[in-house]
Amino acid sequence: MYSGTLVMLLGIPIALGSWWGVLVVVAILPALIWRLLDEEKFLARNLPGYLEYQNRLRYRLIPKVW
Repeated sequence: MYSGTLVMLLGIPIALGSWWGVLVVVAILPALIWRLLDEEKFLARNLPGYLEYQNRLRYRLIPKVW
């Protein structure tokens, strides 16, 4: 879900030719990452088996990067 949102947030301003929109996406990106990390902490605390899933998963948001 977060990867799809990232592609959408970057794609819409580029498709519309709005480079100012890309700057807004860059400003929103830290909030998106914070939300992702906060959600992972919540799931690790409250969802049985999520810690094992996290240990098996190599990348969180962008394959081969992070």
